[in-house]
Amino acid sequence: MTMFESLLIREPRKILEALHQLEESRCKILYVIDDQERLVGTLTDGDVRRWILGGGDMNGIVGEVCNRSHYYVPADYQLAEVKKKMREGDFTSVPVVDDEGYIIDVLFWDDVFGNGEKLKPAQNLKLPVVVMAGGKGTRLAPFTSVLPKPLIPVGDKTAIEVIMNSFAVCGVDDFYVSVNYKSKLIQAYFDELAPDYKVSYLYEDKPLGTGGALHALAGKLEGDLIVTNCDVIIKADYHALVEHHQKENNDITMVVSVRHFHIPYGICDIVDNGQLFSMREKPHYNFMVNTGMYVLRSSMLDLVPKDKFYHLTELIEDVRSRGGRVGVYPISDKAWLDTGEWQQYCETMARLG
Repeated sequence: MTMFESLLIREPRKILEALHQLEESRCKILYVIDDQERLVGTLTDGDVRRWILGGGDMNGIVGEVCNRSHYYVPADYQLAEVKKKMREGDFTSVPVVDDEGYIIDVLFWDDVFGNGEKLKPAQNLKLPVVVMAGGKGTRLAPFTSVLPKPLIPVGDKTAIEVIMNSFAVCGVDDFYVSVNYKSKLIQAYFDELAPDYKVSYLYEDKPLGTGGALHALAGKLEGDLIVTNCDVIIKADYHALVEHHQKENNDITMVVSVRHFHIPYGICDIVDNGQLFSMREKPHYNFMVNTGMYVLRSSMLDLVPKDKFYHLTELIEDVRSRGGRVGVYPISDKAWLDTGEWQQYCETMARLG
């Protein structure tokens, strides 16, 4: 499949299929075509996300979601005008359409700006990232009888290094790591690694759950921060995540993965005395699942109790009970790599392999 063809998607395709295709495309846009292969619209991950957050059916089709007010150019386009529009809109590609509505070419940024001009770089993320790494990782035994879970190998790096590097390339240079189990090994690893970013430690004298260690940062940070488990690798646009969090004025934004499940059996619903009420043959279900990554307003850390076992899900409930805003940021299942259990770890290794 050529790069041109990889950007095309038909109207009847499922939205989740489109989300997967978008994540595989470096242009971050798809061109939607009808059954005659004529251009009818464009689709971005932002379009899909707005559809999901607006209550749209995750079994919906691309034609219901796409933007039909899209930018394209005719066959006799003027290069100077194309350059102007691409700069203004940060377009990585522009379709060339003939008089009958067929895409005859796609102009890519690197080809249009042959002088090496680059897209406007995203600003560095000026916020700290906290990696919760104090757990024993018992689901990964016997690996974790020797190594702490953050140091489990993922390719030629450790899990925590892969996670932190994904933020470092976005300009994050301030990390906090909560530690308890085999903490000296984790600290020794980073001492030897000597990364370009700063690593500070939140020491737990006893296990404090997925959120208890955050009390140590209460009153010490301003603005927003990202909190992530040490066993999840999220392939997402972190700039877009933080922008969404701030635009929605959320106190907490939870990154969720859209998961599709197929039950290969007939599902029976019963009523009193075991009488069959209905039966659904091999149903399909879609759920939004917590990935273990969050964006928090730093003032929320004041709610974390001192020296108490406390999960981030408890913080979410405490914020909601006080009338705070807790939102979600959906990503596809392929953008969430889990290394916390053996099956998921093996699947992650196969996907990265």
